[in-house]
Amino acid sequence: MSASTASPARRRAIRLPRWMNGPVAIGGLMLLALVLAAIAAPLIAPYDPVKQDILAQLAPPSHDHFLGADYFGRDILSRLIYGARYSLTIGILSIVIAVIVGSLIGMVAGNFGGKTDIVLMQAMDVVLAFPSLILGLALVAMLGATMTNIIIAIAFTAIPAFARIARGAVISLRDREFVQASRALGLSNRWILFRHILPNILPEILVMASLWMATAVRTEASLAFIGLGIAPPAPTWGGMVREGFDNILNSIDLALWPSVAILLLVFAFNLIGDGLRDAIDPRLRMAQEENAE
Repeated sequence: MSASTASPARRRAIRLPRWMNGPVAIGGLMLLALVLAAIAAPLIAPYDPVKQDILAQLAPPSHDHFLGADYFGRDILSRLIYGARYSLTIGILSIVIAVIVGSLIGMVAGNFGGKTDIVLMQAMDVVLAFPSLILGLALVAMLGATMTNIIIAIAFTAIPAFARIARGAVISLRDREFVQASRALGLSNRWILFRHILPNILPEILVMASLWMATAVRTEASLAFIGLGIAPPAPTWGGMVREGFDNILNSIDLALWPSVAILLLVFAFNLIGDGLRDAIDPRLRMAQEENAE
């Protein structure tokens, strides 16, 4: 076999999965770096993020404080590293809860239809009638500004989006031949939903989830900025932006670095979501295959 005939086969053998395109790879590496930094925070953070040093108040970037210090002399770099824990935990957990609850509601509504569909979707429409930030603000104000309550509030605002996408996907699949065959065999609705329909709608849900994680991070930062985030001295990025805004005339770095951190995390989630969407979109996939040929 000649080298010219072997090279295409070799290229096909090392071909990456369809979903592993450029945006997913870049966003995944960015997200992985932030996750590793959050996990290793006690090892890599140079200072205790809540320890105050009045002598270092508003210190500029230096060898001792690489990104400077805030109004209370706390190291900004250390607070950024520890702050990743709060943003990642809230962003990921809130959307995982929304995915589970919203997908179940949408699957039940789409599969059974009738009054069940009407009641569930009208309930989702009531939630959608409120802007997500305003609804989250109201829930946190009622429940209290703790991490658990913030996760619940953000998850609640995201549930209708996943319910709607799951419902639409189920409606498009429930009359397909393989679903009708399963019903003819006497399989239960639960079996059909979780073994036949869910695997087919899961890619769309995952794309929506990655994009909504970026929204959850922004919502948490917005709540912290207006004073409804996790109480100080916890080093949340939104709280750091608020503290920096209060002292912006003294040092712009206080608000700049946490804003950049939020931007990078949101950008990573958006890259992953856009890349996954491109990978599962049949029209884009066909166009890419035609260009490859």
